[in-house]
Amino acid sequence: MKKLSRRRVLRGMVNGSAVSIALPLLNCFLNENGTALASGAPMPVRFGTWGYGLGMTANVFVPKKTGPDYDLPEEIASWASVKQHINLFTNATAFPDDAPNPCHYTGWVIGRTGVAPMDGKTIPGETIDVTIANQIGRTTRFRSLTATANADVRTTYSFENSTTPNSPEWSPLQFYNRLFGPEFPDPNATTFNPDPQVRVRKSVLSGVMDQTRSLMRNVGAEDRQRLDQYFSGLRQLENQFAQRLEKPEPIAGCRPGEAPISDPPMDKTAESVALRHRMMTDLMVMALACDQTRVFNMAYSSAASAIIKPGYEKPHHTTTHEEPIDAQLGYQPNASWFTRRAMESWAEFVSAFTTVKEGDGTLLDNVLIYATTDHGYARMHSMDGMPVFTAGRAGGKVKTGIHVDLEGGAGTRVGYTALRLMGVDTPSWGTKSNRTSAEVGEILA
Repeated sequence: MKKLSRRRVLRGMVNGSAVSIALPLLNCFLNENGTALASGAPMPVRFGTWGYGLGMTANVFVPKKTGPDYDLPEEIASWASVKQHINLFTNATAFPDDAPNPCHYTGWVIGRTGVAPMDGKTIPGETIDVTIANQIGRTTRFRSLTATANADVRTTYSFENSTTPNSPEWSPLQFYNRLFGPEFPDPNATTFNPDPQVRVRKSVLSGVMDQTRSLMRNVGAEDRQRLDQYFSGLRQLENQFAQRLEKPEPIAGCRPGEAPISDPPMDKTAESVALRHRMMTDLMVMALACDQTRVFNMAYSSAASAIIKPGYEKPHHTTTHEEPIDAQLGYQPNASWFTRRAMESWAEFVSAFTTVKEGDGTLLDNVLIYATTDHGYARMHSMDGMPVFTAGRAGGKVKTGIHVDLEGGAGTRVGYTALRLMGVDTPSWGTKSNRTSAEVGEILA
């Protein structure tokens, strides 16, 4: 059979006018293994983060077995159906060194930046998702997307710099409209009308770049260097505009569905948080399936989680401080109840990426999700014994279903591994005791 290309269209006549209809993503567009486009271009690899508060309780969370086919203690029993997609790293440490160590802050900030913060209000620099978005997220409609399940716009683990957070989407209804409202360039639509506002923006940008080029001839070496950096940013923005002015290629898995009728209740009960998390997850997965972004962030809860258990008088954070350890169980039963709800939502999050077929596998095969928390042992708010986990195979670069004991070493090794897998060419990540140049080799394919 004559080879088809992804640019091939069906042509015909309707009422005397010529029409073109693009083909969907067919198997013949892929290579023989279904792992890349027939042109040789690899399937896009995406990166995401997932965050929650208040760690875990080691004796009901940490598996006894390391390596593949690890056991699932009570707090992570909900992973059973997706364990084969998850790598679990335990016994990690976030080192404050000589920094003040603000509670609920230092742990997740180190996990996302590699550096201990000097206070509880600012962070040392851009977070790992922003670094990776600058590497792989410049050609899609959204450089990155950020969402939270707790309906609190302050809950984000993504920062552009020390003082600029990426505010999360908190309303499923608003998130749907942003993604799939009137400005959505449906890759499977039979017609394509470029957004006139994008044309205007691209035209204005081109004018700015022309003026900036003329400045290069009249400034010194240091200013030319600054302008060159400025140019790089403008060229990336120009690429985004240019991408939005071209008809996107068809994507069979892109099926946005109908908008939510309304938002779920905006309270902090575990039931409402789980429902919002589920709705936000479905939207985020479809945003990736439609190639609207290649970098995403999801927060299940804030660092000092305020989630409520119906019928119990204390929220999650207060529970970890005040609930006594049950002598028979050996742990705080209500504090553990909150952790178990978080782990159930994490399992649902991972599972959602397996529902979209992509090539010979699923969307999750071409994703790497990096999950962190603020503390290790919830009751003590410890900075050691911390869990980190990942999901997805990053386009075949990662083996999954493995438990790695980091033996008290820096948890930043997992973040550094993620950076390298996403093509960020850096010899190390982090500072002082959190600095590492060692990838976690056990998971590399």
